[in-house]
Amino acid sequence: MSLVFNAAEIFAMAEQIERNGAQFYRTAAGQIEDAAAKQLLLEFAAMEDDHLKTFAAMKAGLSKDEHAGTTFDPEGEAGLYLAALANTKVFFDKAVDATGLEGIFTTALAAEKDSILFYLGMKDLVPESLGRGKIEAIIREEMRHIRILGEKLAAL
Repeated sequence: MSLVFNAAEIFAMAEQIERNGAQFYRTAAGQIEDAAAKQLLLEFAAMEDDHLKTFAAMKAGLSKDEHAGTTFDPEGEAGLYLAALANTKVFFDKAVDATGLEGIFTTALAAEKDSILFYLGMKDLVPESLGRGKIEAIIREEMRHIRILGEKLAAL
């Protein structure tokens, strides 16, 4: 049996991943002493919050077909499954090396790359008629975040 998802389900996972990312940065900020570094991490948490809003707006703009259920699920178990995927694949409870920004950014960069790989894999499970093209927007946004993190890491 193959799994098929719609764009709305992928956006729901993206929203959870962004919540996890924001929590990661806030946790890291709470563990680091340097005030400037703490502020920078809080700015990254705010970026994740902005991504969450962006993805929620994108999900709200999906067509009826892109919200269409792909399986019979009267108990709502698909949502629980998708939340579990989001909570275990990207920005899950990672150990934070709070000795400096380099370790934090390296961990964050790896999580962002993992998110892109995750979305690329999920994109193949979304038929075009259920919004496959919309998943590209999530990937582009995550790639932008990798670029910003990479620049900050290179500047250290």
